[in-house]
Amino acid sequence: MTIAGSIILIMLGAILTWAVEFTLAGLDIQVIGVILMVGGLAGLLFGLYRLSAVRRASTTVTPVAPVDEVHTTQRRVYEERHYNDPI
Repeated sequence: MTIAGSIILIMLGAILTWAVEFTLAGLDIQVIGVILMVGGLAGLLFGLYRLSAVRRASTTVTPVAPVDEVHTTQRRVYEERHYNDPI
């Protein structure tokens, strides 16, 4: 579930919970709205976690040998990006 899909579920659940006035026999619209909001919130948290985990895993820091007699070190940072979309 994408972040946009999660936000849409949260908005749809909020509309069903607080803005809809009609009732259906054997079906509580407000409960369905709350379920959609909780599911959207869970999807949003999972999407944000996944996004941060991918960004955190793609950066690699490697130390480099000293350059001169002062023994200063340089660090080179390589950023690898992996795209999972098919061509």
